[in-house]
Amino acid sequence: MAGGADLHAHHAVRRLRMSTSRLQPPSVLESSLYCADLDLAERFYRDVLGLEVVARQPGRHVFLRCGEGMVLLFNPDATADPATSTRGPPMVPHGAHGPGHLAFRLPERDIERWQAHLTAAQVPIEAEVRWPQGGYSLYLRDPAGNSVELATGALWGFAE
Repeated sequence: MAGGADLHAHHAVRRLRMSTSRLQPPSVLESSLYCADLDLAERFYRDVLGLEVVARQPGRHVFLRCGEGMVLLFNPDATADPATSTRGPPMVPHGAHGPGHLAFRLPERDIERWQAHLTAAQVPIEAEVRWPQGGYSLYLRDPAGNSVELATGALWGFAE
């Protein structure tokens, strides 16, 4: 009897592997960072990085569009509390404290323009890295202290 159960379990695992091995999300839809001062964060991502504000709920979140994806900025205290209104369907509580990290892709040809733009906007470049495997990154901080990276696709082997 145990052998039959083992065989059944083996086939169930095999079917699961076969069905899930064919599934993979095609891209990241949204990424989140946590910022206590959403007004300051919104100005940074809108005015310095040029992202388009799509939605905001004062004290809770600011949602911005970046190409085919979204950057979601949340107040971690508001999103951790399930009692905070979302002005929509209830959401699963979430939040984080401390610096996070998010990387934005940029074409190699725009590195110098970004360096000049950040200097003009008085945003310090924390580090510049030319990666041994290829690619280049500029690191800076948003007003909440999150690490923001501007990186070329070659960093991960992506074509320009």
